[in-house]
Amino acid sequence: MDSPMCLIENVDGELRVVPEAIKYLHGLNQDVVVVAVVGLYRTGKSYLMNKLAGKKKGFALGATVQSKTKGIWMWCVPHPVKRDHTLVLLDTEGLGDVEKGDSKNDAWIFSLAILLSSTLVYNSRGTIDNQAVENLQYVSELTDRIKVNSSGAASSCDDEEEEDMQYVQFFPDFVWAIRDFTLRLEIDGRNVTEDEYLEHSLEIRKGGGKKNVMYNLPRQCIRNYFPSRKCFVFTSPTNPDKMSRLDSMDESELCGDFLKVADNFCSYIFKKSRVKTVKGGHKVTGRRLGHLVNTYVSTIASGAVPCLENAVLAMAQIENQAAVDEGLAVYQKGMEEVKALFPVDMGHLSAHHLRSDHKATQVFMSRSFKDENGDFLKALAEAISKHYADLLIHNEVASEKKCKDLLEKLSAPISQKITEGIYATPGGYEVYCNHHDNLVAQYRAEPNKGVRAEDILDQFLREKIVEKNSILHADRQLTDNEKKIFEEKEKRLLAEQAVKMEAEKQQQLEKQIEDKEKCHQENIRLLEAKMAQEVKNNKMEFERAIESKLQEQKKLMAKDFTEKEEAIKEEIQKMREEVKSDEKEQQSRFQAIAQGITESVSNGLGHYFNYKTARENRKAIVLKELAKHSILNLQLGAGGNNSDAKRKQDNVALPKLKTGNNSDKKILPEDNTGTTV
Repeated sequence: MDSPMCLIENVDGELRVVPEAIKYLHGLNQDVVVVAVVGLYRTGKSYLMNKLAGKKKGFALGATVQSKTKGIWMWCVPHPVKRDHTLVLLDTEGLGDVEKGDSKNDAWIFSLAILLSSTLVYNSRGTIDNQAVENLQYVSELTDRIKVNSSGAASSCDDEEEEDMQYVQFFPDFVWAIRDFTLRLEIDGRNVTEDEYLEHSLEIRKGGGKKNVMYNLPRQCIRNYFPSRKCFVFTSPTNPDKMSRLDSMDESELCGDFLKVADNFCSYIFKKSRVKTVKGGHKVTGRRLGHLVNTYVSTIASGAVPCLENAVLAMAQIENQAAVDEGLAVYQKGMEEVKALFPVDMGHLSAHHLRSDHKATQVFMSRSFKDENGDFLKALAEAISKHYADLLIHNEVASEKKCKDLLEKLSAPISQKITEGIYATPGGYEVYCNHHDNLVAQYRAEPNKGVRAEDILDQFLREKIVEKNSILHADRQLTDNEKKIFEEKEKRLLAEQAVKMEAEKQQQLEKQIEDKEKCHQENIRLLEAKMAQEVKNNKMEFERAIESKLQEQKKLMAKDFTEKEEAIKEEIQKMREEVKSDEKEQQSRFQAIAQGITESVSNGLGHYFNYKTARENRKAIVLKELAKHSILNLQLGAGGNNSDAKRKQDNVALPKLKTGNNSDKKILPEDNTGTTV
């Protein structure tokens, strides 16, 4: 992004997202580090953002008393330290703008900055005195502006401390940038660091009373809500009369102390600012950030309070469905190559299926998150299985067509000889058998016939029983005993062919079962790794919050705040118990999801087995009619020149199997024949 663009516009006190900015974020698939700056208007916030972007110009710098930035502006730049990450800089409208005079609107901008950022920079001028802290009044209103859990879950919180414990897990790191600082960093005659100065300014007073309560409230909120705190104090960058052209001044013209702190500030932000995460430790990409912006702003516009849990659930629904669609597209693309080669053998098709299924599941896993019941993973598994089932059917149809076309071509000379009466002479049956055996040999020698080669050959041989028997019984050279021997031989050959056909079917069925098991095991392996990473992320999120609480506990111990110290101990214990509970719950969910995936794959392949069952039923009808035809032929007499017998034989209507050659007709049976697994 060459220059900043408005992300959320503020028009007459109404916040609205800018579609072009959301579109840009939706095209950003990298993890994002989001740094937002807030503070009173005309305090130089935009200069810090430009500095982080490595540019002199970008966010508007104002030289007058009017606020320049309206709403929230965004600048996405490559992260200078973290490879393959994007640094998203958010410059917010100045708080307390006298021209606007709307503190409620200011509070929502402040809340959005917290909700969207992983590091929040609060920019102020002068010193951290009581007035400066009170200007952060919005911090004490955060519980009214931001909810961690949905209303049902939130009602289970026992007390205020537990609510604070939740906020500290999800809120950004806090950086206080003090501009135009002119005092010495000294407390009680002792030199202190910038961070010590900040912590001293945030110390709470002992004792009750309204005055102390009001004094402690914003300080306590900052201490409770933000997991880490950092402070930078800047001297004035130049003389007051030159401030109006700060963005055009060369760095050599700026104060050396100011530049040193500015460089330290940028270095800290680049190295310490974390990738933006949401509840559960899930990392946020630019695309996910766009979803969050839409959700939060629309919630505020509706008059409701933004909820972290609801926002994450809404984002997860969108992202997970997109992950299913993307995974399925990857699978379909991977199978196009083998589809172009139909018919292929089962091993070839299986290898492509397993490879494409693995890639599709990997794509899904990389994009999905918070698929707690595995519904979207199961949806992907079922969609892939259904597509694979369609491919199995199309491959069988292609094999059937190729085999039938080949047999029709090879049998054409025999049909021509029958028409010419070549076999209707003494010894004609032996000649016919030689030609017929040669046809079968040529058929078997033809490569790449696909998965139905033996099945179609078996069907062909059974269809030729009538023809063969007619020629056999018409051959006057053969004795009745010889004819019986030939009939027994033919039965034996048909039985052998049936064995080959069943072996072909069994091999294909075993391969399909093997594929199903391999896909299942691979999905389980990827799911286990995914859930283990989610547990790790969740644990890291808790540990970060616990570490923050431990640090706060040490500080309170040093100041002898015994009551507060005990409350923090309880919070830490609750956090640790929650981590253990989450790990147990994750294991239980894993087992349920694994079972669901198995059922989804079976459901997906169901209509393929329905198709095969219906096809076998139709084939049984054909063979039954052929048997009737053969009996009729024997009853009519075997005379090759008997015109009455031939005419009656021609009038027998035989049902034909659908070959799938007509693309306008459905391949699947119309009625439900049941699912066979």
